[in-house]
Amino acid sequence: MTQTIRGAWLAPEGLETVLEQDLARRGVTIDRWHGQLALSGQPSVFSPWALDIWQEPEVAPITSIRSAAEILRARQRNWSLYAADCFRRAALIEERLPPVKAAPLTFPTAPPTSPLGAWTLLDASTLLFSARKSSPFVNGTPQFVEDRIGPPSRAYLKLWEACTRLGRWPQAGETCLDLGATPGGWTWAIAKLGANVTAIDRAPLDPRVAAMPTVSFQQGSAFGLDPKEMLEADWVFSDIIAYPKRLFALATRWIESGRAKQLVLTVKFQGETDHDTVAAFEAIPGGHLAHLAQNKHELTFFWTKPSP
Repeated sequence: MTQTIRGAWLAPEGLETVLEQDLARRGVTIDRWHGQLALSGQPSVFSPWALDIWQEPEVAPITSIRSAAEILRARQRNWSLYAADCFRRAALIEERLPPVKAAPLTFPTAPPTSPLGAWTLLDASTLLFSARKSSPFVNGTPQFVEDRIGPPSRAYLKLWEACTRLGRWPQAGETCLDLGATPGGWTWAIAKLGANVTAIDRAPLDPRVAAMPTVSFQQGSAFGLDPKEMLEADWVFSDIIAYPKRLFALATRWIESGRAKQLVLTVKFQGETDHDTVAAFEAIPGGHLAHLAQNKHELTFFWTKPSP
């Protein structure tokens, strides 16, 4: 393969078009797709819609399974495979590489810190690899030891992933708000950490969550709250279903009020992706967006209050 590849982005399944649209707005043209991996002759700029970004992609011809493994091993120890073609050949190369310990994480735990590269076979004789990538997880997807009994829904996994990626989470005794909490998956996850959480929703919480000792419930609309009338919260969470522009206004109110130290909000899209609102969220000082493996057609917004 003679084409120069300088940028590579791993798209979430089903959101390839959304990633391509976002990259186009950033001046990047996708030259070809390799499975869910978008390839370009332009550099790997940031896109919140990428599960993983290969930051230094290189292309190398290979003559054998052994030669491919030697190229990777000579560069560094840890490599993760993205397989989109030549599956048997890729598996044989992977067998010659040191194993990557990707055991499911027991939350809460910090994300891995060991360098992890990514590679794939473009065809039987062409290796594409990047020693640096944006995510410390294989193909941008952390795996957790799940709790299939306690939480009322699987939404808790999204909060676990968000906090793991952030590298911090609510501590015992901290004050948290969960806006639009019902049935209570996020409230459950926060309370399990020992933090005090007030769940706000028009509908009641799952009774098991409501009975947790650090949980209190306030019936009402998350959008009807005036943050200026609230006590300062260490964390404000929301996985509420709302139009992105409305959620942007909510985030702005909390930030301007000075009543939140940390925001973690899911920005959900119905129908077409509102790229203008994505740009508006990105422009908020101290904030950033990411597409989590647990996200669907949505992004997660993180914001931290600046130190005085």
